[in-house]
Amino acid sequence: MAKKQFKAESKKLMDMMINSIYTHKEIFLRELISNASDAIDKLYFKSLTDDSIKLTKDDYLIKISADKPNRTLTIEDNGIGMTRQELEQNLGTIAKSGSLDFKSENKSDDVNIIGQFGVGFYSAFMVADNVTVKSRAYGADEAYRWNASGVDGYTIEPCIKDDNGTKIILHIKEDAEGEDYSQYLDQYTIQSLVKKYSDFIRYPIKMMWKTSKKKEDSDEYEDVFEERTLNSMIPLWKKQKSEITKEEYDNFYMDQYQDYEEPLTTIHTKVDGTAQYTSLLFVPKHAPYDFYSKNYEKGLQLYSSGVMIMEKCADLLPDYFSFVKGLVDSEDLSLNISREMLQHDRQLKIIAKNIEKKIKEELLKIQKNDREAYEEFYKNFGTQLKFGIYEEYGIHKDSLEDLIMFVSSNEMKPVTLAEYVDRMKEDQNTIYYAVGETAEKINMMPMSESMKAKGYEILYLTENVDEFALQVLGTYKEKTFTNIANEKLDLDSDEEKEELEKFNSENSGLLEKMKTALGASVEAVKFTNKLTSHPVCLSSDGALSVGMEKVLNQMPMGGDAKANVVLEINKNHPIAEKLKKLAEEDSDKLTDYTKILYAQARLIEGLSVENPTELSNLICNLMI
Repeated sequence: MAKKQFKAESKKLMDMMINSIYTHKEIFLRELISNASDAIDKLYFKSLTDDSIKLTKDDYLIKISADKPNRTLTIEDNGIGMTRQELEQNLGTIAKSGSLDFKSENKSDDVNIIGQFGVGFYSAFMVADNVTVKSRAYGADEAYRWNASGVDGYTIEPCIKDDNGTKIILHIKEDAEGEDYSQYLDQYTIQSLVKKYSDFIRYPIKMMWKTSKKKEDSDEYEDVFEERTLNSMIPLWKKQKSEITKEEYDNFYMDQYQDYEEPLTTIHTKVDGTAQYTSLLFVPKHAPYDFYSKNYEKGLQLYSSGVMIMEKCADLLPDYFSFVKGLVDSEDLSLNISREMLQHDRQLKIIAKNIEKKIKEELLKIQKNDREAYEEFYKNFGTQLKFGIYEEYGIHKDSLEDLIMFVSSNEMKPVTLAEYVDRMKEDQNTIYYAVGETAEKINMMPMSESMKAKGYEILYLTENVDEFALQVLGTYKEKTFTNIANEKLDLDSDEEKEELEKFNSENSGLLEKMKTALGASVEAVKFTNKLTSHPVCLSSDGALSVGMEKVLNQMPMGGDAKANVVLEINKNHPIAEKLKKLAEEDSDKLTDYTKILYAQARLIEGLSVENPTELSNLICNLMI
């Protein structure tokens, strides 16, 4: 039989495809099973209008068999089959797709064809050095055999095949260095690949399964074969929500995503609009062990008509919702020829936007209806949400501002920004916050004590990203954010302001001496009436707070950050009178007191002491 040559451009494409297009050799089985499913779909669709076809949907199946001694793997279907001309067209010309033609000719919604690219069949040559296709078209009297050993050419000749459908026989390559081709003849590997990529093909994928059983009345074992269905066929997400129990959702999640605990919530959505798709999403109760590591990969599983195309499609989830697990199944997405990469098209963006909106709605519902569950969720993923506000110059802040929470001075419980604003004083125009290591420590800080005494609620920011997130947020419901440690914090009446200004003016000489003692460490020293029982505190003059300075200086590239620090002294504390007296009687001791007070203020803020040895000596000298 004379060998026919692939067209020159087809040879080049085939060689490139085998070596470059597909990144994982194992997907060859997915492609061949998808083609088999398409062939059955075509016959089933034809049977809807052709009464001569007596097959019912229950009669269709796909068979897989492996012959290890002869190194052959066979995939067989009882679908529409191919004529000699169709073998020539579909297999002799690479990128010629019978499935694509069929879908173009049949516009009915009932037609659901997976393979539309015409190159999936040739992925077989990644693992096989010879491929034989035996096919008989439904209603035809003759069958034909197509054979090829790569890009050199192919043959087509008549053969014997008793029934309609297509049988593909792969002669698996010999193992080579770094390549284990024999694994594709192992029944467990085959089962695993079917489960991974083709579990929801609508027709049963069957295989003769070999097990060893003990013979009766003997210690010897014998091989026993039984037919086993490898796929589950019916995707959970394609069932009506009313037919699915919570237990089924939970079991699916725990099995698919290897979690020991059921999800916090399940979001099952079917959309028929500009973009048609079904999504099944899960919000975990806890973060994976590697969630905040660089090894964590976000993304949803992407299916096309029940066939998994991508294990993790990162484009479907924004980073701040990267904790969400689940899948999307769509027939409308534009896929490239390998079906492994998704083009960045309009459909994808629409789906991603809808998913983002749906996740937010579900989280807000939990926040409203099950506060305890939401607070537990927030412990695990709140940091991610706040980073979402801060990242990309705040373009996502409107999507996230209602989801974030901070511990409040009001009962020391987490509150949302909306809850804070609802409780604000009538004439209050700003949301007050304080920064520290823990809420308990912030609650004991000098400025916190003063603000609470005046009846103001404070948000306690304890994570590095917190203040940066609020800075990016800028406002919430037209309310600004103010750090209570800001030097320009103004809660005094006009009379109180005038009195304080006069007090500072009268003691300008003392304050100047103290500023000189501290040098460049502070921007200024002044008396304040913000404090109640505490003698001293630090505030900052400018956008960069003391807390932000601390965070930035902990970063590898942020060691030069410097806030404009102001040392504030309680004018009503006995220490004020002591300082005034020292300014008149003992300038050296005033310098010592100033340094001690500054060190105390830094410790209160959770900052390190600049010169611990000097501080220790100063305190010891005072004690002698």
